[in-house]
Amino acid sequence: MDAKVEKKSLNWADLGFQYHKTDYRFSAVNVDGVWNEGELISSPTLEVHEGAPTLHYAQQCFEGMKAQTAEDGRILLFRPDLNSVRMNEAASRLLMPEVPRELFMRGVEEAVRANYAWIPPYGSGASLYIRPMLIGVGENLGLKPAKRFEFRVFVSPVGPYYKQAGLAVISLAVSELDRAAPRGTGSYKVGANYAGGLLATLKAQELGATEALYLDAREGRFIDEAGSANIIIAQDDNTLITPKSSAILPSITRRSLMEIAATTLKMKTEERPIDLRDEFASFREMAACGTAAVLSPVGRVWFDNAWHDVNGNGDSSGPVMQKLYDELIGIQRGEKPDPLSWLHEVEL
Repeated sequence: MDAKVEKKSLNWADLGFQYHKTDYRFSAVNVDGVWNEGELISSPTLEVHEGAPTLHYAQQCFEGMKAQTAEDGRILLFRPDLNSVRMNEAASRLLMPEVPRELFMRGVEEAVRANYAWIPPYGSGASLYIRPMLIGVGENLGLKPAKRFEFRVFVSPVGPYYKQAGLAVISLAVSELDRAAPRGTGSYKVGANYAGGLLATLKAQELGATEALYLDAREGRFIDEAGSANIIIAQDDNTLITPKSSAILPSITRRSLMEIAATTLKMKTEERPIDLRDEFASFREMAACGTAAVLSPVGRVWFDNAWHDVNGNGDSSGPVMQKLYDELIGIQRGEKPDPLSWLHEVEL
């Protein structure tokens, strides 16, 4: 990378989590089961046939990743191999061609490298959000897979998902709507899951909550996940628990936090069904986590027509979530050791 490339003139510290058009994006096309080499393009516009299954039948999936600038100038990705695996699991579920790992990584790296000027500097609190996506764009009408697919990667500089930087304390409201059925597509990162949740989020916000919280579709008892994030809960006995359900998206952030809790904080970790009402009194700390949200402590939860403070304090974070956040962010930014080799450097 040419050292003379200058960063864009943005107020990095005040960026919200929203789209900013950058200079380039990567695009590769699959026709009749064969991928082309792919290339960088400048146009942010997609050409999609009016009969495309992505429009009518939601034959599309996507990923969310971030690139961080380390203090020494390195550009770091966090566990991108898992994003590749997760996208291919979703692709197989929707009868789309898998994106070879080499193509996935090349697309991500080329998009990041070509938009170097848009990568927020170290210490700004912002990051470069990366959105790999796979959609069925070819001509079609009946309910069957597309004949043409596009794999695209675009990027955008973003600030915190929630307005407050760092550990933003949020609130959740249990939704009366179901996010996904036990044997549905809830464990895959597909667009239809999110479109179906827009109403739940709106209703939660009308109650004064930040986001919706879903319980299991079968009994309405066990925690699944929030509208755009997974859930982790700390208990008094030095245990970190997270819901177990076939309808939950396998969050890379959640997986990493559970590993950090076990290896670095020496906590007991469990993935199991969590009955919200029966166990709420035992919640000492609760948080939502994901690529966009990172880790956001939950201060209170609305259920049974009332607000319930987590551990009697709905306004602040606790020590466990603070430690988890610090460890995770420290690794992602290259500030802490990376003993499990989670970081991937984008060569400039």
